[in-house]
Formats: sequence, structure tokens, C-alpha cells
Amino acid sequence: MNRFVIADSSLCIGCHTCEAACSETHRLRGLQSRPRLQVMRNEKDSAPQLCHHCEDAPCAQVCPANAIVREAGAVQLNESLCVSCKLCGIACPFGAIEFSGSRPLHIPANVNTPKAPPAPPAAAHLGAFLDWTPGIRAVAVKCDLCAFDEEGPACIRTCPTNALHLVDNHDIARASRRKRELTLHADLGDLSLLPELSRGNS
Repeated sequence: MNRFVIADSSLCIGCHTCEAACSETHRLRGLQSRPRLQVMRNEKDSAPQLCHHCEDAPCAQVCPANAIVREAGAVQLNESLCVSCKLCGIACPFGAIEFSGSRPLHIPANVNTPKAPPAPPAAAHLGAFLDWTPGIRAVAVKCDLCAFDEEGPACIRTCPTNALHLVDNHDIARASRRKRELTLHADLGDLSLLPELSRGNS
């Protein structure tokens, strides 16, 4: 089982602080500045959508460049190896992989030169998987649990309401055990009476 971040929608206030912290932390490391999580809202609640770091990781299974691997109990994506095929985003069942544009340094947008035909204008926005802009490489980005930072995920540290928590194997085992206990008591009532009932029947 991998580690991952969960969000408590009852505590989330939709302030987007987690997105800003994620973006800035990765930008300072020279990585894509697009946030690795996205705050989703409905009429009543809000909560960030994050990578689940799946144990079987469909994104890693379809990546043709082996840019996505399991490391230290998490699914990590190496942006330098990404070949912009977008298969990982299509395979992700949770929509947790986004794409950020990467442009060669010192080349401005819509640059033209008399030595080559003019660049075609950027196409209208259709969607993350269909968009293509001349001169820009689409780079997959996903939650990496800020593995480069000893203090852990920036989103957890900066959330003003403590709505985000890092979950590991021990937390999952404890929650599963508690759920089994609650289910058993709900279905069968007080099990402390079982020895007396068995003696009475015999």
C-alpha cells in the first residue's frame, strides 16, 4: 500500500492555499509550477482532488518511457522523461494527472523568423488531452508528496484548517480494524453475551 494525502471536506474552506503552496514549492525546485492538486467545489463542500498513489498505478503501467515508478511507498513521475503522450492522464481513473506547458528557454511565444514559415496560431482550447500549442511540450504533473522536501507535502503544512492529512499503511490498517469492529457490533449487537447464550443452549 502506498502513502497518499486525503482531504477532509468538512474542514476545507476552498481557499486554494494548498494549490498556491504546491505551485511555489515545485517552481522553486525547477519543476513545473502547475499545482499537483485542484480544489473542487459543489453546492455544499469543497476539497482538493489529489493523486491516490494507487498500488497498481495504471498511469505507471501505460507510460512508454518509464517516467512513472513506485518509490518509497509513492508513485513518482520524472518530468524530464515525460514524452508528452498523455497516456497517463487517460489511464488515471481519478483525473489526478494534469499537463503543464514547457517552452524552451529564451524563446518567446509566437516567435517567427524570415528563415522559416510563420508558426501556425495556437488552436482554440478543447481540453487537456486535445490541446496542442506549437513550440510547447506538454509535461505530465502529479502529486509527488514533495519527496524532495524533508518537511513533507507543502499542501499539508500550509492548509489553514488542517484539512489535509498524509495517510500510510498504519493509518489504513487502523481504519480498517475500526471499521470491522463497528460493522460487527452493528450487525450482531453486544458480543459479550455470546458465552452466556452458548451455555444456555447446551
